Amino acid sequence: MKSRIILFILGFFVWCLLNWVPDWQHLIVGVFVAALVSYITGDMFVQRPHLLKHVKRYLWFLYYIPIFLWEMFKANIDVAYRVSHPNLPIKPGIVKVKTSLKSDTGLTFLANSITLTPGTLTVDIDRDGGFLYVHWINVKDKDIEGATEKIAKRFERILTRIFE
Repeated sequence: MKSRIILFILGFFVWCLLNWVPDWQHLIVGVFVAALVSYITGDMFVQRPHLLKHVKRYLWFLYYIPIFLWEMFKANIDVAYRVSHPNLPIKPGIVKVKTSLKSDTGLTFLANSITLTPGTLTVDIDRDGGFLYVHWINVKDKDIEGATEKIAKRFERILTRIFE
């Protein structure tokens, strides 16, 4: 029940931000939409609501956003350069990446951060073993430690402080 209430509050807050006209029609529709979403998905969203009380986690998330955007920008430039210059080496492959993240939300954020960075795509997650399988457009390191260092460590270090 607690997770549904938290999801309702977050959903209504996001609704209000997206519909920035503060009139009563938008607020009523927002209440219904947030209530419906929290009723349907409330038990899947927040499994550890006590973690939402730590302000430090929000500050780390604010720190994470520009780092993620910078990495995404660099990867976009790299992929665009490879497409425009076909003589550049492309050595695609799937590599195994080790992660210490255990929570579903942390793993999802890491997998999506890797996937949203062009040139990499998270194919599978082995939660029990702590591995992600990532398709990489230009494999630079086949061993687990090297691939982890080049692909996931820049995100995982911050995501651990946010979600673990």
